[in-house]
Amino acid sequence: MTQQTQATGTAVVIGASMAGLLATRVLSDFYDTVVIVERDALPASPEARKGVPQARHAHALLGHGQQVLEELFPGFAEQLQEQGALLGKGRMFSGGGYLARVADAPCSLYASRPFLEHAVRERVRALPNVSILEQIDVRDLAVDASRARVEGVRVRTRGDDAAERVIAANLVVDASGRGSRTPAWLAALGYPEPVEELVEVNMAYTTRIFRRRPDDLGGDLLVNIAPTPNLTRASAMLALEGDRWLVTVAGYFGDAPPTDDAGFLEFTRSLPAQEIYEMVRNAEPLTEPVTYRFRANQWRHYERLERFPDGFLVIGDAICSFTPIYGQGMTVAALESLALRDCLTQGTDRLAQRFFKRAAKVIAIPWSITVGNDRKLSPATAPRDPFNRALGWYLARFLVAARTDATLAGAFMRVGNLFDPPTALLRPSLALRVLRGGRTSAPHQPEPVAHHEQERQAAQI
Repeated sequence: MTQQTQATGTAVVIGASMAGLLATRVLSDFYDTVVIVERDALPASPEARKGVPQARHAHALLGHGQQVLEELFPGFAEQLQEQGALLGKGRMFSGGGYLARVADAPCSLYASRPFLEHAVRERVRALPNVSILEQIDVRDLAVDASRARVEGVRVRTRGDDAAERVIAANLVVDASGRGSRTPAWLAALGYPEPVEELVEVNMAYTTRIFRRRPDDLGGDLLVNIAPTPNLTRASAMLALEGDRWLVTVAGYFGDAPPTDDAGFLEFTRSLPAQEIYEMVRNAEPLTEPVTYRFRANQWRHYERLERFPDGFLVIGDAICSFTPIYGQGMTVAALESLALRDCLTQGTDRLAQRFFKRAAKVIAIPWSITVGNDRKLSPATAPRDPFNRALGWYLARFLVAARTDATLAGAFMRVGNLFDPPTALLRPSLALRVLRGGRTSAPHQPEPVAHHEQERQAAQI
């Protein structure tokens, strides 16, 4: 058996994204020095920054992601609560109704993306062998004469006319996000580019922040309204630190939510559950509406490449980015960081090939959830074969039964929080409950004052 080479020396991470920060945390256990190279000037407090344009919109740290962060940063959840994050439960409206409450389900952490990212960044910055270089552009990869190994990155300080310099590294990790230049870098070095899988959604978001009162929603911290083929609009209202509500409304296929007061309010009124509309109608706005557009789910299949340079990896949104309304991005990045840890534990030989295969397994489950739902929403891509039509019928009945059956609701939430794969919903014990229509009594979510025609259509899905 070949002796595996252990990690030593310097690792360079491109980008102080959540994926970059979590990768750095893992790398700090294996490399003598880890250097994050970030193009932005990082804020000293929890503020949105240019390099994360979606940061002003709703974000979720799913249950599995919260578990991983607690493993990587012991005491993280308690720290966040001490700094102002909220711990509690919410209301999930899916398939035409509210899911039953699950009494023994763990509570979720609620905080803004800048708040969460800042807390992670400060924990990473405190690691003794980590440094963060700000306002640095990575221009290219530095490679050996054979172009078989990456030996660092060529960088230039932003706003500085000085010549490029090389930061040497034993490993370079690209965590620069959806706009990653790795495919172009590979092509320039004579390597094949990864096959890129795209699923168009042409989605637009509008977000606004409002004043929150402690007794709002009876103490619940979230209302999440999922889209359906009959109403391809979605919304999330979640509690933030600082007694605030963040309200994000979204529309598929060019249905962009308005940014004026009246238009924004009317968009919330069109939703099949009315808590968000009532909140927006009565609460004090604290910010002006901001927008964000998302064209397509994107997966670059690095795991299929037969050739890839040594000493180089890609992680996070630079591999795969999902429709944001499902809140999967940060949790997938966290799970990929654990996959990286497992690969490094086995050494650095064929590290890229081993990591990309593990990352693909991590991605496959959320990709199937997101893309499966998105394709059902579009008449152009809705499944028409008998198997998928039958599966769609079953999942629709599942959601109807889950309105009164806490066991079904809990199983659905475990899939949504990326603890279980979607196939878990097909277990015979659950299928029997679906066919019976839900038999377990459970506390009901408050009935929304809905538009009757939209609710009737949604219930038929």
